Amino acid sequence: MGGKANKLEALTGATKPIIGMIHALPTPGSPRARNCSIEALIEHGLAEAWRLKQGGVDALLIENAGDVPFRRPENIGFETVSAMSVLGRAVVDEFDLPVGFNIVANAAKASLACAKAAGAEFVRVNQWANAYVANEGLIEGAAAEALRYRAWIDGEDIAILADVHVKHGSHAIMADRSVVEQARDVAFFQADVAVATGLRTGHATDVEEISLIREGGQLPTIAGSGVTPENAAEILTHADGAIVGVSFKDGGTMWDITNVDRVRRLMDVVRKVRLDTA
Repeated sequence: MGGKANKLEALTGATKPIIGMIHALPTPGSPRARNCSIEALIEHGLAEAWRLKQGGVDALLIENAGDVPFRRPENIGFETVSAMSVLGRAVVDEFDLPVGFNIVANAAKASLACAKAAGAEFVRVNQWANAYVANEGLIEGAAAEALRYRAWIDGEDIAILADVHVKHGSHAIMADRSVVEQARDVAFFQADVAVATGLRTGHATDVEEISLIREGGQLPTIAGSGVTPENAAEILTHADGAIVGVSFKDGGTMWDITNVDRVRRLMDVVRKVRLDTA
């Protein structure tokens, strides 16, 4: 995979990196935000970042998970971008780890704005090329507008982690295009890393799909959901890394608190995989 393959390692400083998820509390204006202050948002995010770092992850990804149900990308408000940027800056200042943003649903420009303001290194975009039907309706690929916006804000050093065949939606409208072809489009539209996922948050990523996405895009490809200590060795045999959130939490949902021991347990497996594949 040439120079592109090194982009992921250059970003995280690790082989088979694990990116830990910070599922942020609700931001202002969202349905659950009534009793959530900016101070609470920051305190929770910093505490989660601390637990993930103590457990040994290689990078952090901040998502406005508390805002569910999510708005369409064109309706993401300034209040969300500002709150997430403030949280992100606090995390960047406190922890010596690469930090990224995923503002959902598919708000690529908002994610880039947060990354630029906070001094973060990457963003995740769930629909970079093509289109799919999600809970928010028809979600179209964000690449064209996002790449122009990234250039406009002088943010071309911000890496793009782009999903292929993303979870929480139907790809029936893309039935005439295989996963391999969709992965080629993601690479052609200048993504740096491809992301493969299961069907929903916490659902294990299929190793065959990981292989198909790597074949199509020729990009470093990471698992975006469902990685656990029990399946990490198998998944990381095929994937170049993973984004992990739910399996780190005591209750097994994104609303729960990260357990440092759970993080360490997974990272023990990851270190063994790194040695075996070195």
